[in-house]
Amino acid sequence: MSREAILLVDDEKEIIELIEIYLKNEGYVLYKASNGLEALDILRSHPVDLIILDVMMPRMDGIQACMKIREENNTPIIMLSAKSQDIDKISGLSIGADDYVTKPFNPLELVARVKSQLRRYKLLNYRGTPAEDEIVIDDLVINIATHTVTVDDQEVKLTPREFDILKLLAVNQGIVLSMDKIYEEVWNEPFMESKNTVMVHIRKLREKIEKDSQHPAFIKTVWGIGYKMKSAKEV
Repeated sequence: MSREAILLVDDEKEIIELIEIYLKNEGYVLYKASNGLEALDILRSHPVDLIILDVMMPRMDGIQACMKIREENNTPIIMLSAKSQDIDKISGLSIGADDYVTKPFNPLELVARVKSQLRRYKLLNYRGTPAEDEIVIDDLVINIATHTVTVDDQEVKLTPREFDILKLLAVNQGIVLSMDKIYEEVWNEPFMESKNTVMVHIRKLREKIEKDSQHPAFIKTVWGIGYKMKSAKEV
């Protein structure tokens, strides 16, 4: 469970209470404000890891508050608004917001976006293991130095062979690798009609790292050729 702090800024009590239920269930520490001025006061006295900021509020609206916040800190900001036109989204993002959610929204989607922004912020500000030791593709993190793999911040236990296959695909993300290429690189011996061996290991690997192994998001099948890892640049 997380203990990161999130600041909720919205003048609608019902919205605050709804978001609060879902975020507290994830273990986040919450601070609440009903307008931009209150939000700025909280930020001066409490460390905050992410801000959920409504656009339309009294005293100081979300756009003004976002601009003020960006003058001195780069904490991730997710804007909330009932306005759905593209120009409103562009305005919100252009003044420093990191993401934009239109009301009404699915609370579970908001939680997913919160996790995504926190993860991205951590990676951009990481000061531990050198970046070259890690391969990050969405919520999949492969640490080459420690031979560890996490998905959505949860460690996944892989066999040495499974890890080697995953690393090979990740190092060559976006590139299609044939089954014989995978076998020869991982098993370090000539490919001798060992397609089933590779297929079984890929299947087990998918079962461990994919949310839906029948519709994999990371390890893609290229029919008649082999497999490829989704590129970190793909949406």
